[in-house]
Amino acid sequence: MSNAYLTLSRVDMTFTGNNGVVNPVLRGIDLKVQRGEFISLIGHSGCGKSTVLNIVAGLLRASAGGVIVDGREVNSPGPDRAVVFQNHSLLPWLTVYQNVEIAVAKIFGNSKTAAERKNWILHNLAMVNMSHALHQLPSEISGGMKQRVGIARALAMEPKVLLLDEPFGALDALTRAHLQDEVIRIQGELGNTVMMITHDVDEAVLLSDRVVMMTNGPAATIGQILDVPLERPRNRIALAENPVYNHCRQEILTFLYEKQRKVEPIATARQAQGKASRPPVALKA
Repeated sequence: MSNAYLTLSRVDMTFTGNNGVVNPVLRGIDLKVQRGEFISLIGHSGCGKSTVLNIVAGLLRASAGGVIVDGREVNSPGPDRAVVFQNHSLLPWLTVYQNVEIAVAKIFGNSKTAAERKNWILHNLAMVNMSHALHQLPSEISGGMKQRVGIARALAMEPKVLLLDEPFGALDALTRAHLQDEVIRIQGELGNTVMMITHDVDEAVLLSDRVVMMTNGPAATIGQILDVPLERPRNRIALAENPVYNHCRQEILTFLYEKQRKVEPIATARQAQGKASRPPVALKA
C-alpha cells in the first residue's frame, strides 16, 4: 500500500532488566494502515501487541525504526492519537460530562467558544448513547457505560488515529456485544482510522478490515495479515452463517493454535524433585 496514513517501519523494541539482561520484545514490525481503515492486532499473551500500540501512541519509544502518522513522525504522545484502555481511566471525582469536558477544553480551548465546546461534548456523548447520564459520577454507572464515556472522550479529541487496547475485555458478553455494535456504527459514521488490540477472534473478524497476527515472543513480529472482505455495515447475526466470515475466523484460529501454538512447560512433583522431566504440553490460550 502506498501513501499510508499510519506507517510502522522496521520497529524493534527491547527492554533491559535490572540485572542487565536484554529482553527483545519486538523485531522488524512493518505495517501500513490506510486512512479510515480498522486494523486489529491479535496474538497470544506476551507477543507485544500492547507494546506496538503504546509505540504508536507515543507512550514508548521504539529501540529502532519509527512510526509516522499523516506524514509526521511520532516521538511523544499527542492529541492526534487517542487511546481507550481496557480500564476506562475516568476521573472518579468528575461527572460523565466533566470527564469529556476536560479533554475538549485541553484540545479546543483556544479554537472553539464555550458554547461550541458544550455542543461538541453533548454531541459525542449522544453518539455513544450516554446523554441520560451527564451529571452522574463514574461510581454511579455500569462498566459498559464507563467504557462508552471513555470512547466519547477519545472521539471528542478528533484524533487522526483511535487506539483501542482491549476496550471490551473487562465487560460481560452481552455488554461487550452491544459496545462492539456501537463501535461498528460510529466507525461507519465517522470513518475513523482505528488500531485495536484484542484476544477475541470473533471480535477481530467482526470489526476489522484487516487482522494482523503476531508471532509468539520473544522478538515477536508480524506473522500474517488477513484481509476481511466483508461489506459494511456488518450485522453479527447475519454473519454467523456467512462463509467469508467463517473462513476468516478459521484462518486466525489456525494461525494461533497450529502455526503459533502457545507452549508452556508443566512441572510435576517428580520434576520439582529433579528426578524426571515431562515434555512441554501445548495449552490453548
